[in-house]
Amino acid sequence: MTARAIGIVIEGATGRLGTTQHLRALMAIRAEGGLPLADGDRLVPEPVLLGRNPAKLAALAAAHGGLKWSTERHVCLDDPGIAIYFDASATGGRPERAAAAIDAGKHVFLEKPIAETLPEALSLARRAQHAGLRHGVVQDKLFLPGLRKLKKLYDTDFFGRVLSVRLEFGWWVFDGELYPAQRPSWNYRKATGGGLVLDMFAHWRYIFDRLLGEIKAVSCRHTTAIPKRRDENGRRYGVDVEDHAFATFELAGGVLAQIGSSWASRVKRDDLLQIQIDGALGSAVCGLHRCFVQPLVATPRPFFDPERPQPMVFDDQWQELPDVEPLRNGYRAGWELFLRHVAEGAPFPSPLLEGAKSVQLAEACHQSNRERRWIDLPELTL
Repeated sequence: MTARAIGIVIEGATGRLGTTQHLRALMAIRAEGGLPLADGDRLVPEPVLLGRNPAKLAALAAAHGGLKWSTERHVCLDDPGIAIYFDASATGGRPERAAAAIDAGKHVFLEKPIAETLPEALSLARRAQHAGLRHGVVQDKLFLPGLRKLKKLYDTDFFGRVLSVRLEFGWWVFDGELYPAQRPSWNYRKATGGGLVLDMFAHWRYIFDRLLGEIKAVSCRHTTAIPKRRDENGRRYGVDVEDHAFATFELAGGVLAQIGSSWASRVKRDDLLQIQIDGALGSAVCGLHRCFVQPLVATPRPFFDPERPQPMVFDDQWQELPDVEPLRNGYRAGWELFLRHVAEGAPFPSPLLEGAKSVQLAEACHQSNRERRWIDLPELTL
């Protein structure tokens, strides 16, 4: 058995996703002696932290055993010891940063969305493909326990004919007046690639296409619920993107899905994300971790009585699926797939074309909102 080091530059390393998710996932693989490969070797990640703030980078590097760090992208891209470029910084400018990495001969793995426009996204995917490099986009939500349980139901035809899908997502993001905001201010500025549709509908695209049913058309309305906010330094600014969106997806086969997404909605449901699938033979409701089912044979007969409150406790009429499989960190699972893709040529399910599909959906939602009509999603190819 041989330990093979692989250099990975993480741009945006000191940000929330870079630190708490991706760096943590890579360090966990590293702490276990590397990722086992088919030939018996172990692939050991060697993260290099890239960002703008030297003090934050130095502190983060020291906290993880003295990792290398830099504020100069070109220095990292010129380093022959670095094989993979990963971008977890703000969406704005991502295509340019990733293109520079591709031109430097690095494999690229990107957070979503991979670009702000479909032409940029397709151009980036083609650039990586023509360069003969490995490339991919993060699709972490597919590894969540709730969605994995939901997939098992699809695999066993629990639903029979699917009738409808409903997805509800969101929470209240403070505007910075009473309490600090939980999301960075760039999320609320068009110039930096902000906006709920571009950010969150990227998740909905791959969740539907790979699990719930391929999206064929969309109708969408969105709005800016909170037009004024305070940034990280307490300065007021105007929000010029949407933070509240409602959409209807038409799926392959004609099934309709209702989508509610908001950064300005208080939660009264089991989880921040909740998906309900109703089928002829049964229904399921899943969140990020838990999943409940109600088969046809156990479906009750509710009734309405105008003279007294509803006596049925509907939540009690659902059965929870057990945790049979061990919990896997979704970010780590994605990294393991991509590392094997780079090292062994193993299949990788989310190349940059999948990231382009997410941008296509966001553009279609914006077009639908402007023109107040349904927008078809044609097949994308490189």
